[in-house]
Amino acid sequence: MNSRREFFQSIFGSALAASLAERVMAQTQPSSSGLPTRLLGRTNERVSIICLGGWHIGAVKDNKEAIRIMHAAIDQGINFFDNAWDYHDGHSEEVMGEALASSGRRNKVFLMTKNCERDYAGSMKDLEQSLRRLRTDHLDLWQFHEMVYDSDPDWVFEKGGMKAALAARQAGKVRYIGFTGHKHPLIHLKMLGKDHPWDTAQMPINVMDAHYRSFQKDVVPVCLEKNVGVIGMKSLAGGSPRGRIPTTTGVTAQECIRYALSLPITSLVVGIESMEDLKQDLAIARDFKPMSGAEKTKLLARVRDEATDGRHELFKSTQQFDGVHHRKQHGFAV
Repeated sequence: MNSRREFFQSIFGSALAASLAERVMAQTQPSSSGLPTRLLGRTNERVSIICLGGWHIGAVKDNKEAIRIMHAAIDQGINFFDNAWDYHDGHSEEVMGEALASSGRRNKVFLMTKNCERDYAGSMKDLEQSLRRLRTDHLDLWQFHEMVYDSDPDWVFEKGGMKAALAARQAGKVRYIGFTGHKHPLIHLKMLGKDHPWDTAQMPINVMDAHYRSFQKDVVPVCLEKNVGVIGMKSLAGGSPRGRIPTTTGVTAQECIRYALSLPITSLVVGIESMEDLKQDLAIARDFKPMSGAEKTKLLARVRDEATDGRHELFKSTQQFDGVHHRKQHGFAV
């Protein structure tokens, strides 16, 4: 299996999905900074293939250093920033807002944050707080955060969360609407089956995922058919920026990120907590060359034995990685 097309058809089980995957990969173009970009699904927005993660930037202890990292990221071509209302109790949004408020940097970034509520009033409250913290009058992308419980997709529509998102878009406070989750592909498929043309879906994309409750096999092809932009995360399987996979297996961070970017995703959220992390991720992205079908097949075979039981992706099988806010939302102990 040498060609990417053959690999995509084998993993997606569809010639149509393989063709659509090739179309996404063909969209990869360098920016003026040399950092590759791709189109974000139906939005037609062009964003960098790596996205600065909001949780990790909020974990940087020195605010000035976090701001310095974000300014350097923008200067080096990262134009996609991730965040969420609940990251570090709002600190992530606040420090990102401070970074974007200087020298017109907000206009250089496709800014995304996430709504943690499911009802109308709570969603509107989250939105206003996020806009205030991020020091902006609009979000480029607003995603429903952590679709990790089977009832979440229904709640978003039954409790008024979607009504709030549509009202926010109508008011010009939100441009695009998506959702995220890390638990089970079936929950993503339930969201994709709702009567709404989603702009984006964010999900775990890594070498282990191909063998266990696989988002890349089950969800990505549906996104491709519906022209929903795929945003990858957990390419290193979570933890510190060094990640669980590189620190517990023989697979390097470079291999993990290159594999994820060799799938038909638009962008990959990466955890950056230092200038060294930033330099490493920029180097991987700038030097990116898609893996051949043979390379991907060989890598997946390498990890198969320890991937199939889910030991490296406990965010799929336990509540250990579910956000505190969402556990409380569903009445679970924290």
